[in-house]
Amino acid sequence: MRRRARVDDNQPAIVAAFRIHGFTVQHLHTIGGGCPDLLVGRSGINWIVEVKDGAKPPSKRKLTPDERVWHDAWGGKVHVVESVDDVEQMARWLP
Repeated sequence: MRRRARVDDNQPAIVAAFRIHGFTVQHLHTIGGGCPDLLVGRSGINWIVEVKDGAKPPSKRKLTPDERVWHDAWGGKVHVVESVDDVEQMARWLP
């Protein structure tokens, strides 16, 4: 039986920051199986985002075994975001 999907404490603030910067956001964390937390888009570009809580110690920010398998199998880039500052950096990368 699948456990309830957990959301990092900082995910609501990260989602809000993406939206403030003009990104659309689709939550994916409920899919399970190591699937990343968010699909974000802006300017015709989609980004897959794994949210980790930067306030936690590094040992608590590691990918879970399911996440590691998913990330390793994915043929594209998965961006790990730990803070609103990370979102602001991503916003600068796109036009």
